[in-house]
Amino acid sequence: MSIIVLGGVNIDFIIETESIAGRGETKEGKNFSVTPGGKGANQAVAAARILSNRDTVDMIGLLGDDRYAKELREYLESTGVSTNFLGTVPGGQSGVAMILIDDSGENSVNAVYGTNMLVDEVYSLNAIDNLEISQDDIFLVQQEISLQATEVAMAKARSRGATVILDPAPSRKETHRLLELANIITPNQHEAEDMTGINVSDFESAHQAARFLYEKYGGTIIVTLAELGAWIENEIISQVVPSFPVHPIATVGAGDAFNGGLAAALNLGFDLLEAVKIGNATGALCVTRHGAQEAMPTRQELEIFLS
Repeated sequence: MSIIVLGGVNIDFIIETESIAGRGETKEGKNFSVTPGGKGANQAVAAARILSNRDTVDMIGLLGDDRYAKELREYLESTGVSTNFLGTVPGGQSGVAMILIDDSGENSVNAVYGTNMLVDEVYSLNAIDNLEISQDDIFLVQQEISLQATEVAMAKARSRGATVILDPAPSRKETHRLLELANIITPNQHEAEDMTGINVSDFESAHQAARFLYEKYGGTIIVTLAELGAWIENEIISQVVPSFPVHPIATVGAGDAFNGGLAAALNLGFDLLEAVKIGNATGALCVTRHGAQEAMPTRQELEIFLS
């Protein structure tokens, strides 16, 4: 069994500040760091660290040939992620993201996706074909690259029986076909509200939004609720899986940690409820640390936390 991740790879510029400046304002920050990121790459690292089995996770995407590309590739490889299908665009600019984190741990992000947006249908399908994705595999996607490339890859993965997980982040319009192709959809509160018009703020509203999405698209809907946990809705399950109480430092990679942890747990053979619990734990550990990929816990750290 393998996990194949199609998605964005970015270099993150992170500024920690007491409060985020508003329009026309300038505020002094506390700390600045440059770290590997991107939703796809973050999720690949989260899964690889839990699986602890080199080359069980493959990353599909594109980098530029700029100063950050080598660092991004080498960091993925250092965690055990295979980069055989992480290509290089001559003269291209790798994706970048500016992330501002306030004292509460909440963040805001502005990204320029660069070569991520050059991943097209031909490239994604070629990678799927060469990886020989099958019914034993998990295919994990987001919405940080071309939706057309993501859609055709999801369709091919579904046709081969793979379990397709869609993290519908960042929110984008006209994603109905992606939602139809996913076996599992994992919106956070804001994304669930964007898709349903329901203000998701507690278990009841999460249930309503999850039910709305389930009745429209089927499969399994998992609405993540930060410190409250995650609501699961499918043909059999309709319940919350509680999170774990922690003191957050930054929420930058929380959703990616959840998705990577979920995929890894399913790959290891855990049932859905236990897999969501492991996803919650992965996210909880992530928010107690700085950075994105660097914040993803190892399998040993996760086992100690869960015990």
